[in-house]
Amino acid sequence: MTSADRMLAAAGDLSAALAGFHCGGEVTHVYNPLVYARRPHEVYLRRFGTGRKRVLFMGMNPGPWGMAQTGVPFGEIPAVRDWMGISEPVGRPELEHPKRKIEGFACQKSEVSGRRLWGLFAQRFGTADAFFADHFVLNYCPLVFMEATGRNRTPDKLSAAEQAFLEKVCDDCLAVAISSLEPEWLIGVGGYAEAALQRVASAIGSEAKLGKVLHPSPASPVANRGWAEAATRQLETQRVWPAS
Repeated sequence: MTSADRMLAAAGDLSAALAGFHCGGEVTHVYNPLVYARRPHEVYLRRFGTGRKRVLFMGMNPGPWGMAQTGVPFGEIPAVRDWMGISEPVGRPELEHPKRKIEGFACQKSEVSGRRLWGLFAQRFGTADAFFADHFVLNYCPLVFMEATGRNRTPDKLSAAEQAFLEKVCDDCLAVAISSLEPEWLIGVGGYAEAALQRVASAIGSEAKLGKVLHPSPASPVANRGWAEAATRQLETQRVWPAS
């Protein structure tokens, strides 16, 4: 069984564990792209998730115009379709928010975080094959949480009980990814992801080195002042990447 096979099986187990998961409070809609965007997600894992990776990047959870539409982490559509060469049919969630329609690869919205992240990788490595030769990108939690207004709610803003449940099932899936890819470096895209990587790596006895980069979200004033340059400095300072 390849690393991609193991991660696909773990994703299936995670989807089953999350089936019917509902949030209280202000969350009115929950999307699981591992279900309705399973086909492009599977292509992503099978094409790029095989073999050992030196660096594993991980984000928190999908954005409404990225993985929610394409099934690929930080899935800015031009990056997924044109750079990675992935364009597969995408279904729709059972309960769809009127302001957050799922249009798959026909969506015209841009996922800024994904545009920045994949844009940096494309600039530095050129082709997707060159980047994925020893790098990979995952999200910790596959679910998208939305309030009645359509505003995104991140997992760290859920109730303590909801976070505890997500942590248990998502940690299990992440443990499979780390064990399968055997990375030298675990890089959290933001502090939440870094904490999850540290917790799971410690639990499974991984000897991978831990690092972090600034999250590319447009909600971050620092990221808006040159995210690619800041992230590159961080990765070079941590010696994840050689100095350019």
